[in-house]
Amino acid sequence: MPWTLQSETGRLTDVLLCRPDNYDWIPTNAIARATLLSGTPLDRARLDAEYAEFEAALHEAGVTRHYLMPEAHLKYQVYTRDSSQVSPLGPVLTMLAMPQRRGEYAAVLNFFDNRMWKMATAGTVEGGDIHLIRPGLAAIGTSGGRTDPAGAAQYAGWLRAEGWEVMVVPFDDHFLHLDVIFSMCAPGLALACPDALPPEFLEWLRDHQIRLIPVGYREAMADMACNVLALGHDRVLSPRHSTLTNAALRAEGITVLDPELRLFAHGGGSAHCMTMPLRREDD
Repeated sequence: MPWTLQSETGRLTDVLLCRPDNYDWIPTNAIARATLLSGTPLDRARLDAEYAEFEAALHEAGVTRHYLMPEAHLKYQVYTRDSSQVSPLGPVLTMLAMPQRRGEYAAVLNFFDNRMWKMATAGTVEGGDIHLIRPGLAAIGTSGGRTDPAGAAQYAGWLRAEGWEVMVVPFDDHFLHLDVIFSMCAPGLALACPDALPPEFLEWLRDHQIRLIPVGYREAMADMACNVLALGHDRVLSPRHSTLTNAALRAEGITVLDPELRLFAHGGGSAHCMTMPLRREDD
């Protein structure tokens, strides 16, 4: 299947998921470490109910769901955004930074039948840091914690060779991935946590006519409020508990599908992290 993507905001038709059969919180990011330190128990029945609600929202949006095969020792496979990325020229195998997640590559290669456009070989690069803002324009975050400068430069080079303009965006690794503090929600409209992003990036977005809905630090980190999935046609999938951000989206005329995803947010991921788009229609 020739999967390709040109943006984060075209109508989503197909997505890659992984069921949370083996999900557990592991201390690989600041959010999950805080959850574990709090002693909050992981309610398995509630987790499964949240995921079922999430799948139902995708079904309601008319999205065809495809699944990776879960493995018992890979606790964070549910966050499919990171282990591969569909680019304008086809699927790319990324290079995960955390040893606990590196085994995720095998299920990805099996799903794509080993037919990858590119495979990351320089440093580390994870999908949560890669944003196709619109056709021909992309941003790649680098914190050094997940995506490092070498990995970001290699991915940016592939896109630039195809005529894309790419900005590499440095940020503090406290924020894990760029999609914790920035994500597109509709053509020309993004959610962003301004205090966590470099001024040069914010200015670059303004220069490219990208309007921002500001999100505060607590919402971005505790609620994963920036971590939404654009569905196309002015629709997004956003966690129900992100009440302020969802209200701001609706004020912009965006339809919000809002499944409960609190337990996944406690692990450091939400709707954007849990979905790897395979195909979108043009904006």
